[in-house]
Amino acid sequence: MTKYDLVGATGCATGVAHTFMAEEALEKAAQKLGYTIKIETHGQTGIENKLSPEEIKDAKAVIIASDIDVGTDRFAGKRLVMVPVARGVKDPDALVKKALTAPIYKEGQTAKGENEASATQTQNFGNKIYTSLMNGVSHMLPFVVAGGVLTAISFFWGIDSANPKSSEYNQIAAMLNTVGGTTMNLMAPVLGAYIAEAFTQRTGFVVGLAAGFVTFNGGGGFLGAIVAGYLAAIVVTLLQKLFKPLPDNKFRGLKSIFLLPVLGVLITGSIMFMLNTPIKVINVGLMNWLRGFENTNPALLGIIIGVMCASDFGGPINKAAYVTGTVLLAQGNYYFMAGVSAACIAPPLATGFAVLFNPKAYSNSERAAGYVNFLLGSTHITEGAIPFAAKHPLWNIPAFMIGSAIASVLTYITRITVPAPHGGFIVLPLVNKPFLWVLWILIGSVVSGALLALIAGRFAKKEQLATENVTASVSNNGEVSADESFDPSEILELKNIQVNVDVASRNDALHYLADFAERNGLANDSEKVYDSYLNREKEGSTGMTDGFAIPHAQSSAITKSSMIVLKLKNPVEWQSLDGQKIDTVISFLIPQVDSNVHLQYLSNTAKLLTHQEFITQLKNAKSPDEIMALFKN
Repeated sequence: MTKYDLVGATGCATGVAHTFMAEEALEKAAQKLGYTIKIETHGQTGIENKLSPEEIKDAKAVIIASDIDVGTDRFAGKRLVMVPVARGVKDPDALVKKALTAPIYKEGQTAKGENEASATQTQNFGNKIYTSLMNGVSHMLPFVVAGGVLTAISFFWGIDSANPKSSEYNQIAAMLNTVGGTTMNLMAPVLGAYIAEAFTQRTGFVVGLAAGFVTFNGGGGFLGAIVAGYLAAIVVTLLQKLFKPLPDNKFRGLKSIFLLPVLGVLITGSIMFMLNTPIKVINVGLMNWLRGFENTNPALLGIIIGVMCASDFGGPINKAAYVTGTVLLAQGNYYFMAGVSAACIAPPLATGFAVLFNPKAYSNSERAAGYVNFLLGSTHITEGAIPFAAKHPLWNIPAFMIGSAIASVLTYITRITVPAPHGGFIVLPLVNKPFLWVLWILIGSVVSGALLALIAGRFAKKEQLATENVTASVSNNGEVSADESFDPSEILELKNIQVNVDVASRNDALHYLADFAERNGLANDSEKVYDSYLNREKEGSTGMTDGFAIPHAQSSAITKSSMIVLKLKNPVEWQSLDGQKIDTVISFLIPQVDSNVHLQYLSNTAKLLTHQEFITQLKNAKSPDEIMALFKN
């Protein structure tokens, strides 16, 4: 059996995109840092790559990037870091490093200061509240989608086709309406059941399910289901502590089959029965408030929904808007969901338009992803926009928000209805104004796409200017044209490539380069080389984008024209073009009498760093041999 340095688990509320994006990001980060890793995924199709007890035992540490419960008790005794799934997508490198020094989970916990322990406990409790809620939402959504779509299909025969007293009545429509409505009605019980299950496993599931039905029958709705879930978890936890003195070897069956479920359902159900009236009042008040927005200020509602749906692309803020739409949908309100769906469909379509508007600003892989997003967006899968948003988030996310808000505002103003909670353009036959709805979504997508294209072009131009600055700065007249015949690998030797170099700052890296050059016989005075590096940085930082820097020194102390490649153990500040820290250094040593020729090598290397495929391969390379082969090929 393969042994892994790290193991982990990922899961998101929908189990469609974030789960597997976090898996891929963590695997790439571990590989880049020289570790082996296995990730267990909790998606809508079930658990994949399930971790065995032996794999967990052999691992040095555990990473959980999940919005749902993935069963943490099995990781007791291991170093463990637990974060929302979005962190796994956005910051995988830091998670890998953090896991290896994280506290031991449960048994054998490392000693720590009182304040630190308190803060950790608060953070873990807050994370548990969040993951349990997402656990409930994750298991609830398939019921909502299946029930909502079947109910919507029943309307093909007429809005009253399920009513036996109506002239539109149809038996097939009535059957579909009954099946769909029954499935939709399971939303609240299932939500309550899986919130409680995240805390107290099977017994919590039973008590939460029963309490969810009680609140559903009493009109508590979605809000009541949340209260029922957490109340069930509290009651079952207290009962478990109450009966803990009973020995398991004699009373395990009695506790699990009789005492805990019977008393749990009795206590939780009774409390929910009494709470139903105030919860119903609050629930009805919230729904009426939202309905009031639809009628009095649809533009403001559209802006709010557009911003929410495009803020985290399938994350908790997006899901808050979506779940609200499904709740109103179950109550017969088909207007709210129309705006939510429009706001969710627009971002991925926008990426497709962006790569069409400005293809030169995107790499081949980005263009391919943009084209695929036309399909994903059309089926209401928002997560395809995440890689584009993550590239320049402070610029791109507002651009997505603008397009989503436009699509949502226009949808609300024109009173479009969508009776299905998912499906995108697949459910167009069920939309009251299908062509107008598609038009509003396309307008919002085109606006966002144009903004994204302008932003990408702006950054591409800055990268090009940076490349020209790097290549021209060592020239006397500043005008150099690259020649493809000057292959950088011609002046790169295997001994001049190092990985996992441990430096703390830019100047430390430059000192290391100068000393390294003298040790390898490339220069005879490391101090002069270091001064040359510093003088070059004073003219303008050699930090580029994507974590690269190309420092170069020209000095009489340099005895041999050479190229040095360092991959740093930890990224360092360098004043790069996009504000990122630098983790890869490509340096040129240029003899005083031989500058013109080596400008060509420098220029061609800088141009290589504008190609995403080359960047990705260099980032993933773990050894000098791999780096050497990459430059040669």
